[in-house]
Amino acid sequence: MALLRRPVRLTVDHLVDLAQPCRSCLFWELDPVRRDRVCTADQPEEKQTWVSEVLREWGSCGQVVLDDDRPVAYVLYAPGAFVAGSSVLPTAPITPDAVQLTTVHIEPGYRGGGLGRLLVRAAARDLVDRDIVAIEAFGDSRKRLEPGHCVLPTDFLSAVGFRTQRPHPVHPRMRMELRSTLSWRDEVEQAIGALLGTLRPQKQPKTARPQVRDGRPS
Repeated sequence: MALLRRPVRLTVDHLVDLAQPCRSCLFWELDPVRRDRVCTADQPEEKQTWVSEVLREWGSCGQVVLDDDRPVAYVLYAPGAFVAGSSVLPTAPITPDAVQLTTVHIEPGYRGGGLGRLLVRAAARDLVDRDIVAIEAFGDSRKRLEPGHCVLPTDFLSAVGFRTQRPHPVHPRMRMELRSTLSWRDEVEQAIGALLGTLRPQKQPKTARPQVRDGRPS
């Protein structure tokens, strides 16, 4: 199977095939105190428990790109109530009307091909369909980040459509408004409906049949 360019919804079954350290990283999922209590061997199971809880209580919380059924890129997002780890950041919390984008990971061999933008758009499309008005994310403005760093680069967030919501020299909170996306979708649906209306074949007026009286047309 070739690289599947259309993201699919992340499920618990995908987690076992995620690359490390993301498969067991709990930076966003747990607050620092709870995170320190989880031993290394139990981290993957704790991650699975978190994803299962979000799926059960809220719904879809991720999108994944597959290559031969193996995840090579994925995005995670959830309401702020499920993202306890963000409490340590100086620009937390996110606003109540938004969902938090926590992770966008692409394996090294697949970077540079636009998968990051593709995943963010897939997440936005999912949230628009669920009447969510915005996505927020915490950025990292430092130019050189260590491998496996959990906070997304501010430059990446800006490139895919986020704008600064709360400034900070290191960790600004960024926001992507989905209201315009909702309006755009409604306008497109209305335009399509109008177009279909103009393309429907018009009924031809019925021509009156000549009445026949005594075998003669009248």
